[in-house]
Amino acid sequence: MRPNQKASLSTGAEAAAQMAIEALAWLAADDDRLGRFLTLSGLGPENLRKAAAEPRFLAAILDYLASNEALLVDFARDSARNPEEVARAHAVLHGPEVRAAL
Repeated sequence: MRPNQKASLSTGAEAAAQMAIEALAWLAADDDRLGRFLTLSGLGPENLRKAAAEPRFLAAILDYLASNEALLVDFARDSARNPEEVARAHAVLHGPEVRAAL
């Protein structure tokens, strides 16, 4: 891999991780959205912060959004993004080289 590719990959991974963190904050801003996410993830409020530090968890947040089109569209609208940007971040967080870099 060329140095510029690696830097670009890292920047993309960082942006994707940041989007996942924003998505988690967006979920947490609404009790119903957060409650459903916690129920499906098996997490509780007490261990959410620790889980959020894990790169795989960040991918799981975007998995959750991708699994519900209405939720994905709402997040994209509220964060001034288009759903395709969220889908690209989702793909980046699932890339094997990126996961190792995070």
